[in-house]
Amino acid sequence: MIQPRGGGPRPPLFDVGCVGRIAQVDALDDGRFNLVLEGLSRFRMIAEREVDTAFRQIDAEFGGFEDGPPDDPLSMIARAEIERESRRFAEARGYVVDWDAVGRLDDESLVNGIAQIAPFDAAAKQALLEAPTMTARADLLVQFLNFFGRSDEDGATLQ
Repeated sequence: MIQPRGGGPRPPLFDVGCVGRIAQVDALDDGRFNLVLEGLSRFRMIAEREVDTAFRQIDAEFGGFEDGPPDDPLSMIARAEIERESRRFAEARGYVVDWDAVGRLDDESLVNGIAQIAPFDAAAKQALLEAPTMTARADLLVQFLNFFGRSDEDGATLQ
């Protein structure tokens, strides 16, 4: 999967995407499907192929990412900050969350799960995908939770 950089019939693509496995498929009443993908490995696009198929195709390389051994665990302070900002963000939007289940997640599942489901814009999602390590992604996630959570308070937007 790789995100387009904007709208239109054939917008350019971001440089970094993620190979995934279909983890769940839900058929919708209107004939469409919701797919839940499990990310496996990031890649960098080398070039887009000129094809006459329904789906765009690219050439990609998989090196240069630290998708190998897991990062060290987050500090207790960093973990608490993610959980605090996530609660604040969810409560501001009226989301119902099983916080006990969230508290049982390992650090990487917590960070990547929030990054996946949070309703951030495409540029923020892309920045999270491109973060070089889970720790860097966690720091960026807290910033986004704070920024996007605060931008909707009292109907105001940040300028």
